[in-house]
Amino acid sequence: MPSDNSPDSAVRPRPRRKPPLSHYVITRARSSFSLGAYDPAAKPCGNGIGKAEDKAAVETLAQELDALQNLFYADRRYKLLVVLQGMDTSGKDGTLRGVFGRMSPLGVHTVGWKAPSAEERDHDYLWRIHRQMPGAGEIMVFNRSHYEDVLVPVVEGWIDARQTAQRYAHIRDFERMLAETGTVILKFMLHISKEEQRQRLQERVDDPAKHWKFQPSDLETRKRWDEYQAAYERAIAATATPWAPWHIVPADSKTHRNLMIAQRLKQTLLGLDLRYPTGDPALMGVKVE
Repeated sequence: MPSDNSPDSAVRPRPRRKPPLSHYVITRARSSFSLGAYDPAAKPCGNGIGKAEDKAAVETLAQELDALQNLFYADRRYKLLVVLQGMDTSGKDGTLRGVFGRMSPLGVHTVGWKAPSAEERDHDYLWRIHRQMPGAGEIMVFNRSHYEDVLVPVVEGWIDARQTAQRYAHIRDFERMLAETGTVILKFMLHISKEEQRQRLQERVDDPAKHWKFQPSDLETRKRWDEYQAAYERAIAATATPWAPWHIVPADSKTHRNLMIAQRLKQTLLGLDLRYPTGDPALMGVKVE
């Protein structure tokens, strides 16, 4: 075998260093941001040893999150807003099932945002969003969100650059107001590759049980992939803040996507120093016959 000082050793490929988890958290607005700096197939959490191991870890975390959610609901000092954004097939529904499916509906709610109704269009674009904010002790999960209002209108050309910049400022201020009044905000960008999306869309076409998930408009949106990626990059660059950071989640692996989100959610809840309220002294010594 060649020694370390041999000519052959000079051409050996060095093992790629895994970026730290902080690489995936964007906490401050910046002039530019590139999704190209993030590998959609990366597995930054755990050892990346396989789908079965990731799935088992998520199942364990889901049970832990259920217990933490009960404590969160009892504590009632905080509210939690979770935003799931991503291209079609990136796994928003799968995240809801895998990460939040074990939690009690008593304190966990979800909204799937679609095009605004006639009533909603009669108000400012954040009106309908504000109405769905979590109450004390509640966790609200958005499947899509107010960020659709700086994605679709931008790509379609319905708002110009000045109006887009205004909306970025509105969103920053809106989220700051939420944070200052007790709402913890977690924003996840589910980052999927174009090839992985192609495969998942094809599965929906080929499997009759998944036809309901497929819309012809999905193919039209896919044709504008680069435009939507650019719109996401501009939105993330403009709206990442310390009070509402963006988390870039590589989403080509469904199980690792769920693992990364579940770990971050657990870390956030543990960081709140949750506690049960003080018991009622009047109950001391009470015996139930």
